[in-house]
Amino acid sequence: MPDIHIEREHSLGLARARELAFKWAEAAEGRLDMQCTYEEGKSSDLVSFTRSGANGELRVTKDRFELHARLGFLLGAFRHRIETEITRNLDELLRQDDPVRAFEEGLAKVAAKKAKPAPKTRKA
Repeated sequence: MPDIHIEREHSLGLARARELAFKWAEAAEGRLDMQCTYEEGKSSDLVSFTRSGANGELRVTKDRFELHARLGFLLGAFRHRIETEITRNLDELLRQDDPVRAFEEGLAKVAAKKAKPAPKTRKA
């Protein structure tokens, strides 16, 4: 059975990380037809999720998100695509909560566009 393992460090603290993890669980239920259970702990929380062909956990601490997912046979064929999408969604969620990171990434995009030469136009 193919596995997905994603870790992201953060500096949000447990209270804010808990809010984001709860938001992530709501989105997983709404968009991915997952059934999620959220267990709050003293030093970490655990979001367990399941649906036909996939299940896993998202562990939330004051400084880290750690996701483990197990894919069934059919979804396993799409492991890389699923992993890319989960990573993108988790990074986007963290980026929205970090205005400095969002600003830096915006600057990097602008710099990349300026570095590309402008396309040549033909005169009629």
